[in-house]
Amino acid sequence: MSVTREEVAKIASLARIRMGDAELDRMVPELNNILAWVEQLGEVDCSGVEPMTAVIPNHLRLRDDVVDAIPETGGGRRDDVLANAPAAEHGFFGVPKVIE
Repeated sequence: MSVTREEVAKIASLARIRMGDAELDRMVPELNNILAWVEQLGEVDCSGVEPMTAVIPNHLRLRDDVVDAIPETGGGRRDDVLANAPAAEHGFFGVPKVIE
């Protein structure tokens, strides 16, 4: 696959990039080299390779979801927080029902 000068001008127009004649002529071989490289990647045999989201193994570091009972860190202060609520219901903020 290769691109022509007119196609590069169209792409530049769609991307709202103003390019002069010299810039268009310089971009044609560069884009063709990029497309050739992508085609070359398509020739690589990837059968048996599992899809991955990153090249290094990532593991989520999880912790127990525990409320800290130390008041300085914010845990164990439900009543203090709900004192600011306009309406508290069953230990939670009460909000009006919204039905569309």
